[in-house]
Amino acid sequence: MSIQKLQEWFRRACPLACLLFVAAIGTNAAPQASGYHVIRRMPVGGDGAWDYLRVDPDAHRIYISRGTHMMVVDENSGKVIGDIADAKGVHGIALATDLGRGFTSNGQSNSVTIIDLKTLKPISEIQIAGGNPDSIIYDPMTKRVFTFNGKTSDSTAIDATSGKVVGTVALGGKPEEAALDGKGNVFVNIEDKNSLVEFDAKSLAVKGTWPLAPCEGPSALSIDTVHRRLFAACDKVMVVVNADTGKVVASPPIGGDPDGNGFDPATGLLFASCREGLVSIIHQDSPDKYTAVGNVTTQFGTRTMTLDPKTHHVFTVTADFKPAPPPTPDNPRPRPQPIAGSFVVLELGQ
Repeated sequence: MSIQKLQEWFRRACPLACLLFVAAIGTNAAPQASGYHVIRRMPVGGDGAWDYLRVDPDAHRIYISRGTHMMVVDENSGKVIGDIADAKGVHGIALATDLGRGFTSNGQSNSVTIIDLKTLKPISEIQIAGGNPDSIIYDPMTKRVFTFNGKTSDSTAIDATSGKVVGTVALGGKPEEAALDGKGNVFVNIEDKNSLVEFDAKSLAVKGTWPLAPCEGPSALSIDTVHRRLFAACDKVMVVVNADTGKVVASPPIGGDPDGNGFDPATGLLFASCREGLVSIIHQDSPDKYTAVGNVTTQFGTRTMTLDPKTHHVFTVTADFKPAPPPTPDNPRPRPQPIAGSFVVLELGQ
């Protein structure tokens, strides 16, 4: 090719190449600001502490554990539409919408209550050998419910159709939240070992245990099933793990004392709710690269959350607090106490 022809080719090709380069940058670039903020406060009141909450995006319901009962809030109106009683020490609920059932983990009674999702009435209660069942999930592939038991460091597997206990998985430490990859595998954070355990949902065989450094005290866990990345919320950091290799690939910063997180595959945004009164937002630039977008100020105590994948809204809960009581030998680091009747649901959107 002559010099003249080469110069002419470059003159014509350069604008196209530049456009493609700019487009490629734009695809992976993190947004300057998420635009998320508190768009609504729903004062639902009621008594009791709280732990996990879960949204049913199809029924437009938010299920919120309240210590001894499960409160059900209409996502659209913000009104309480149901209250599931007699769930002692309830931590969370697993929704088996294909079966029309819900399952609550009752930490004080070491049991699981089966709920009719249509009537919001209890069907039966299952006693389990596991101590203090905390988080709970439902796997539609095996039609099994798994509780993660803090006192006995194991997981109880329950047949969601029959309500029978079908097995136990020894986890080697105190489990926190779990996530499913849609391929028959269960992943769970081990809080006191700063690690992550994977086991088979059908055989219940442990497939691996992975360290989560620099994470300390992993709590919430969510997953990107397309890129197979796990997100473990830890104090001040979100650890991203390759679900196939167990390798930590990123650790973007978040707020302190988180106990809830969620990943929105449609927007590439990752959320973590933190007790200090904020929701941290991170953007997935690529499966192994993440950018901290910023923090949304909420209210002290918003440590748990749920994400509606259809509206892309985040829901978190808290209350007004009175000062912490004086320290005692049994409780050397007391926390502020919630004021009765001040419980509120906060909705975050763009």
